[in-house]
Amino acid sequence: MKDVIVKTILKAIKEEDAKLKISKEEIEQLIEIPPSHDLGDYAFPCFSLAKLMKESPNIIAINLRTNMGKIPEGIIDIQTQGPYINFFINRKTLALELIERISREKEIFAKPQKIKTTSMVEFPSPNTNKPLHLGHLRNMAIGESVSRVLEFNGEKVIRANLNNDRGIHICKSMTAYEKYGKKKTPNSSKKKPDHFVGDYYVMFNEKSKTNKKLEIAAHRMLQKYEQGNKEIIKLWKKMNKWALDGFEETYEKFQIKHDVTFYESDIYEKGKEIVMKGLKEGIFEKRKDRAVIANLKKEKLGEKVLLRIDGTSVYVTQDLYLAKLKFEKYKLDKSIYVVGNEQNYHFDVLFTLLKKLGFEKEMHHLSYGMVNLPQGKMKSREGTVVDADDLIEKIQELVKKELEKREKLSKKELEKRSLIIALASIKYMLLKVDAKKEMTFNPKKSINFEGDTGPYILYSYARASSILKKISKPFAKKEYFEKLHEKEIALIKKLNDYSDVVKKTYKTLNPSLIANYSYHLAQTFNEFYHACPVKNSENETFRLDLVKSFRQILKNSLNLLGIETLEKM
Repeated sequence: MKDVIVKTILKAIKEEDAKLKISKEEIEQLIEIPPSHDLGDYAFPCFSLAKLMKESPNIIAINLRTNMGKIPEGIIDIQTQGPYINFFINRKTLALELIERISREKEIFAKPQKIKTTSMVEFPSPNTNKPLHLGHLRNMAIGESVSRVLEFNGEKVIRANLNNDRGIHICKSMTAYEKYGKKKTPNSSKKKPDHFVGDYYVMFNEKSKTNKKLEIAAHRMLQKYEQGNKEIIKLWKKMNKWALDGFEETYEKFQIKHDVTFYESDIYEKGKEIVMKGLKEGIFEKRKDRAVIANLKKEKLGEKVLLRIDGTSVYVTQDLYLAKLKFEKYKLDKSIYVVGNEQNYHFDVLFTLLKKLGFEKEMHHLSYGMVNLPQGKMKSREGTVVDADDLIEKIQELVKKELEKREKLSKKELEKRSLIIALASIKYMLLKVDAKKEMTFNPKKSINFEGDTGPYILYSYARASSILKKISKPFAKKEYFEKLHEKEIALIKKLNDYSDVVKKTYKTLNPSLIANYSYHLAQTFNEFYHACPVKNSENETFRLDLVKSFRQILKNSLNLLGIETLEKM
């Protein structure tokens, strides 16, 4: 119906001023939902046209309404109110058509035609010197949700992960272990392997405050690694495996699976080759201290070191080769990097360097804000981060306590149900905030069964499932109600918004749109539920079909967020 309204407005504008250039997308973005049903179902404000047409918004609204002439099918009235053009749709027709379509299409409702596009989404790309933390959870939640949105919109998606498994930070953990580890292992220490490695990274940063020789030792170890020293390689392989084994456990628990995995250790030499070739061609230059740099002052990015004085490489060096490898090996149309906003400069440099090297492809840095705790920022070096495993476990325990208050469950069911709710709590809390913004994660608030939380949304789904379980009737295909209640209208309109929200999420790669829609849909359903009894009401069959439609769309919406539903809470 929104498409019909957009076409009607565009046609009216062209009749008013044939030379005026305004796109369908621009009109679409301007359309609003009025605060009251009495003001219509959609409204078009004419303020933005005032400057272009050199006329008052009120006069423009009247003129455009006149140009619209005959009311299109599906719309029962078009009125002007000041600078607004208000559209009243045929709500009965909308309700019947929408419910029938949702019933027919189910999980593919609002799915567009397949797009012949292959995209690679890279996340979370951790360093193998410490366990995954809360920031990585936001990264993974965004990466997985964006992947699902792309897939829903018809793209082929390759989920990729880059393990930054070499470099100075990794050597810091190795140096501390070599000096203080005393042949300890994760098993002997009874610790998850990636946590065990992370302890030595924290230890290095603590000890190096008083022992300055540790920094020198770490840099020397990196040199030896790049020179192929057998003992250092052996130590690296052992500690690297511990970290990677631990990561895999966390990925599985958080329901993340990658199609392709890259390792910095496999590709950094190729990156160095690209830099040396660029040096020969005059794209890069060598400083007096023998470091190889890119002069990006014209691009306002300063001077970027690509190879250090000692010949060792930096992160951007291997990223040059990896970018080329991705497109050539996997025949990509676009590449999306899900990386925190502290790396904005890194990607500005990377894309600029690739352009200088003549490699211009569609690449996006999906930059997201940092996650803070109520008590402030997390710091890996100081060991004040919240580890992903600890957070999931803590929230699951809080959920278990809440569930045990409500119902006696078997140990197996309690474990299963509490994990689903815990993951929904975490994922929803991390996704509901615009990805570009920083956020504060409050574990206790995230599990609240009331308000803007994952458990509240899951509870709404379970409530709908309970209604459907109690009343079993086949779907009706005819008009079976006399008059719509205000709360029924609100729910129908909210269900109808799903297509637009999915479309906008796809264009902006911003899962918070779907997350917030899920909450408002659940909220609208609960208002309907309290105002409009289903069982034994005059409109029982219609309301039952409306509940079915809500349940399906909420499930679809949550699926795009990577959140599993529960039939019973």
